[in-house]
Amino acid sequence: QVQLVESGGGSAQPGGSLRLSCAASGSISSIKVMGWYRQAPGKERDLVANIDNGGRTNYADSVKGRFTISRDNTQATVYLQMNSLKPDDTAVYYCTVKNAYYRLYWGQGTQVTVSS
Repeated sequence: QVQLVESGGGSAQPGGSLRLSCAASGSISSIKVMGWYRQAPGKERDLVANIDNGGRTNYADSVKGRFTISRDNTQATVYLQMNSLKPDDTAVYYCTVKNAYYRLYWGQGTQVTVSS
C-alpha cells in the first residue's frame, strides 16, 4: 500500500505560479512512476505530467513549457511547479503513483483556481 498526501494548491492570477507537492509513504520502494492528473468541472480526469524512476518525464501538450515535474532524491516526494498559469488550468489536481505491479494509487486531490 502507498499513501499520498498532497499540498500546495490554492488560487493564483493568470500568469502566476503555484507549486504542488505530494509525499508518498508506505511501500515506497515499489514505486515506479509518480505523476499528476487533473479534473476540471464536467471534464474527464487527464494526465498533466509524470516522471519515472530514471527521471524521464512526460507532459500533456497543454502544459509543456509552463509546468515542471520533479522528484526528490529519495523519490518519495513529487513536485509540480506551475508557471504562467491560465484560467484553463483551474481543476482539482491529483497526485498518483504506479508501483511495480502496475497498481495506481491516488491522492485526495487539491484545488487549483486561476482567475483574475
